[in-house]
Formats: sequence, C-alpha cells, structure tokens
Amino acid sequence: MLLSKPNKLASARQQINIQAVKDDVLILSGSSYRSIIETSSVNFELKSEAEQDTIIDTYQSFLNSLGCPIQILIRTREIDLDNYLLDLTNKTNKEQTVLYKDQLISYTSFIKGLVNANRILSRSFFVVVPYDITSKHEFDFAKEQLSIRTELIIKGLQRLGMHTRVLSSLEILNLFYVYYNPSIAKTQPLSAAASRLMHTVLIKKTA
Repeated sequence: MLLSKPNKLASARQQINIQAVKDDVLILSGSSYRSIIETSSVNFELKSEAEQDTIIDTYQSFLNSLGCPIQILIRTREIDLDNYLLDLTNKTNKEQTVLYKDQLISYTSFIKGLVNANRILSRSFFVVVPYDITSKHEFDFAKEQLSIRTELIIKGLQRLGMHTRVLSSLEILNLFYVYYNPSIAKTQPLSAAASRLMHTVLIKKTA
C-alpha cells in the first residue's frame, strides 16, 4: 500500500501537541500531562564487577517498581565556545603580566585547535513522567498525581547514584525552543519574559 505525502507540513507545535506549560507541568492535548526530570548519568564501565552487578540489580528493581511508563530522553548538543573564546581574548588583552599573558595566549590557541579539529558535544539526560486523565478541568489533581509519580521515580534514580531535579516551566519551554530553533537559540536565548509570551500564545491557539 502506498502512502501519500501530506501537502502541508504541520507546525512543530501541532506535531508535538503542546497545549501549555503551567506550574512546571507540560500540558499536551487530550488531557495529557508530563513532568520532566533531568538526571545525571552513571559511568558503568568504570565500576568494578561487583558494583556493576549492584547497579544492574538496583535498576531492575527500579523498573519493576514503576507504576507507569516512562520515556528516557538523551539530548546531544554541540557546545558553542565562541563566547568562551571571546572572554579569553578579552582577558589576554587586559593581562599585564607577561608570563600570564603568554599562558593565556597558549591556552586560547589550544582551545581553538581543539574546536577546529573536533566537535565538542554535551549530553543531557531526561526522564519524562506521564499522567493522563479524561477530564480537561482537573489540572490540580493531575499535578498532584504527577508529583507523587515523580517523587517515586526520583528516589529510584537516586538509589542508582544519580543526581536529579525537576525542570521548571521556563526550562521545559527552553527544551523545546532549543531543539526546534538551534541556530536562533545561540544568539537569542529564551528569557522569562519570552516564555510568558510563548505560554500566552499557546493558550490562545488552543482556546
């Protein structure tokens, strides 16, 4: 069976069905709610065999204890070092001591060579916690249930030696903003004022 290609591409907002972000909760269409946890990683390969066995057993217990499905998101981004290099150049120009100035010049040259020869990447890890209800007017109840689920998952991750934190409303919006606007995000980071405007636009479009 042949599948026909749509004539018009849906907007990013329509593709991911974002309705709003409120009180650190992502609201999707269809009364779906999400809480997003940022977590550190565990360098499994550097652990001893006994430590690896413990991690595997703990992770298995964590998965078995889950009362809901979760989504694990790994975001890989290329680090922009332009501002860092500019800061180094400014410090070099202001430095009066010859020895320190030479060291700054050498270090700046090393960083430039490193950037030119390699892509410097950073990885961020997230766990998306869902809660779905049938009523469209039960946000407070959904938020409470999400909070309970999130707290249980955080405790499970901490038993694995991970550091966790729940993303704020601004950080949730920024997660999507950077993903769908990578070039713009470099020069125009999402501010609190811009996030409020984005939130208002989302509400109006889904009203």
